[in-house]
Amino acid sequence: MHPRFQTAFGQLMPELQSALAPLLADRHFPALLHAEQVSALREASGLDDDALALALLPLAAACARADLSAFNVGAIARGVSGNWYFGANMEFIGATLQQTVHAEQSAIGHAWLRGEKGLSAITVNYTPCGHCRQFMNELNSGLDLRIHLPGRETRPLGDYLPDAFGPRDLQITTLLMDEQHHGFIPEGDALARAAIAAANRSHMPYSRSPSGLALACQDGAIFSGSYAENAAFNPSLPPLQGALNLLNLNGYDYPDIQRAILAEKTGTALSQWEATAATLKALGCQQIEWVALRLA
Repeated sequence: MHPRFQTAFGQLMPELQSALAPLLADRHFPALLHAEQVSALREASGLDDDALALALLPLAAACARADLSAFNVGAIARGVSGNWYFGANMEFIGATLQQTVHAEQSAIGHAWLRGEKGLSAITVNYTPCGHCRQFMNELNSGLDLRIHLPGRETRPLGDYLPDAFGPRDLQITTLLMDEQHHGFIPEGDALARAAIAAANRSHMPYSRSPSGLALACQDGAIFSGSYAENAAFNPSLPPLQGALNLLNLNGYDYPDIQRAILAEKTGTALSQWEATAATLKALGCQQIEWVALRLA
């Protein structure tokens, strides 16, 4: 078991401990529960979905990298597929605060990058901030997404974000978590192809500036992130954060990063390069490359 889970594991009811122990024995447990695993946990614990998600929040919060705030927030995004995706806040010493990933962004980005097509609910151990409420409004589930908090009645996002402004106000019809492919040619080595594949599914309806990033670890593992843009701009999630989020959730650490590639289209309204390079260097990665996206 990864050391970060040991304290949280001890807080779980015995029935959940017995059912989860084989999964958590993998040091690189992917912070993901497949639908059949969720069903097995329900049966073992006797809990319904809402109660089970609340009971598992300590494990999600244990994934936090709260290096600045020392305040762990955990979230579980429940996919329409039945899969559940953990998320937690991430902060980076030496980088600007704008590079921070919130727990809700982490769980949602995790689900999206795993190929989930939509969310039915998200469970969080603290009330979502305005930044996260706006980020969630970019999803194809819209204001109907159910927000589940400890000690509170489950309510839709619309109750937390009244008189909302979002992509629909700008006539955007392809929303975050809808399937997208922008037609860029996969080329180069495996890491470059992973970055280009991530760029192909990026959500960037406002800037029209696609980008994807891939990280290679020393053991050969590759983690990719796609750009996720937001109608309010500031809550947008850069591709680096998507990749770092997956790396962290899979039990890897920043010193494990050996190489990074950012794939972007030239001549667009914005570039991720400067912020990406600065953040990666702050985390100790010096081998950072850039490749241009080409249409087929």
